[in-house]
Amino acid sequence: MSEPEELLAFHIRAGKLQKPEREFMFHPLRKWRFDFAWPTKKIAAEVEGGIWTNGRHNRGKGFLDDCEKYNQAALLGWIVLRFPVEMIKSGKALHIIEMALDMKDNHGT
Repeated sequence: MSEPEELLAFHIRAGKLQKPEREFMFHPLRKWRFDFAWPTKKIAAEVEGGIWTNGRHNRGKGFLDDCEKYNQAALLGWIVLRFPVEMIKSGKALHIIEMALDMKDNHGT
């Protein structure tokens, strides 16, 4: 696991959120995985590294692959939350995850 993933995992534990599944394989045919997933709620969190360093997610093939993965997840009813390192460090990622989990708990949607 990357350092940003471990930081987000720490924030989730410290925030006493429901424990996510790590590296959750969500697709019935493909081997795509989410960094963090709450399968019963169909909420996923992805850590997007390398946005300032031309990392895999920002180069052509990586970006296209991610688009396919996230579109397939949406077609399967998943909410996919994407977080660059800055949002994790600032606590914004944790806040957004809390809102998504609360939304599913309170509205069932």
